[in-house]
Amino acid sequence: MAQANTAALRAQLRGDLIEPADSRYDEARKVYNGMIDRRPRMIAMCADVADVIACVNFARDNDFRPSIRGGGHNAAGLGVCDDGLVIDLSGMNGVRVDPKARTARVEGGCMWKDVDHATHAFGMATPSGMIATTGVAGLTLGGGVGHLTRKCGLTIDNLLAADVVLADGTFVTASAEENPDLYWALRGGGGNFGVVTSFLFRLHPIKFVHAGPVLWELDKAAEAMRLYRDFILDAPEDVNGFFAFLTVPPAPPFPEHLYMKPMCGVVFCYTGALDAAEQALKPLTSFGPPAFAFTGPMPHPALQSMFDPLYPKGLQWYWKADFVNELSDAAIGEHVRHGSAVPTMHSTMHLYPINGAAHRVGKNETAWSYRESNWAEVIVGVDPSPANNDKIIRWARDYFEALHPHSAGGAYINFMMEEGEDRIRATYRDNYDRLAKIKAKYDPGNLFRVNQNIKPAAKAARRG
Repeated sequence: MAQANTAALRAQLRGDLIEPADSRYDEARKVYNGMIDRRPRMIAMCADVADVIACVNFARDNDFRPSIRGGGHNAAGLGVCDDGLVIDLSGMNGVRVDPKARTARVEGGCMWKDVDHATHAFGMATPSGMIATTGVAGLTLGGGVGHLTRKCGLTIDNLLAADVVLADGTFVTASAEENPDLYWALRGGGGNFGVVTSFLFRLHPIKFVHAGPVLWELDKAAEAMRLYRDFILDAPEDVNGFFAFLTVPPAPPFPEHLYMKPMCGVVFCYTGALDAAEQALKPLTSFGPPAFAFTGPMPHPALQSMFDPLYPKGLQWYWKADFVNELSDAAIGEHVRHGSAVPTMHSTMHLYPINGAAHRVGKNETAWSYRESNWAEVIVGVDPSPANNDKIIRWARDYFEALHPHSAGGAYINFMMEEGEDRIRATYRDNYDRLAKIKAKYDPGNLFRVNQNIKPAAKAARRG
């Protein structure tokens, strides 16, 4: 019976169905995080919405656990599952820009580099992340923090509508006018509510930015961090910049005398008039003076893809994260102590600002709860070799445990490993119960559970 059902699914698909005996299987089951090693029973390479509907119906009717993979960048590797069905959207990667309406319709398998390529031709952009190979779907459904957050808000603040295949196999649109409860939940609630096959984003007239890194020696780290803290809280919204502890990569544009040196720095993005950029950034770029500064005008996609070569698919990743309301002097002391001891070249700590435009949305207006927080902090132990996993995990955990008492409590779900229900509840706070009711309405059987899972409320009204 199982073989017959599998054959029936294969016959319904325009895309390929990959099984363990297939020569492509080992490559197809890989995700961005090389620390993840899961063996699904089947991987469906969906070609269109009809393929997605067939996969959802198959998984539900055959009690098959599905996972949804867009770009495959999820920190915990939740785009793939053991013994289940991977619904892979990577073949669904079209982007259609409407320059008059200033919108882009983006299919669920796109990476942000696909979006940037399409929108840049029209001199426009929408908020996204920091790595161009990140998947649109996962980043958006988790909230979306990036270089344009202070100017344009989170990615979800620019999501106008989404097309979704639900657990019962039906196809719906979620927007402010249609299924508004689902639209609310999708904006930060992750992949709990269905398979999003396309997104409609608002675009902004951003083509060129003044951007790049400014680095300081570690003996200036505490002072630089305090200066950054005070600067970014009151900076014009055209200014974005995330603070980092890092090891300088041994490659241009960095000078050879800094290769493999632990340092701290800020990566800037200024979206205002280019001739005003240097003055706007001067409070930080003139401090020190910096040991290295490489800022200037560039196309927005160049900034978005700047770090892609440093972080290719397959590295070992271990993530810890928190939201941060206040960056106290005590917290800065812990950052300097642990951030100065980055264990490998790829390991790093970033503090992403989430104030400015992101603060103009109320904490209950979308599923994203921490609208009063000023930063999303992420600590990542990263290395090419599994032999260093113990070292990078220990560093990330020690760093997190030292900083967590200074945090707001929850974390950006796109920066979380599998950390349990209490951590998920802490992330959604008073939005969790509403999300659980919406989950029960659209996915009462919790078919979509390979995610940062929100369990269906027991007595919520079912979809009628």
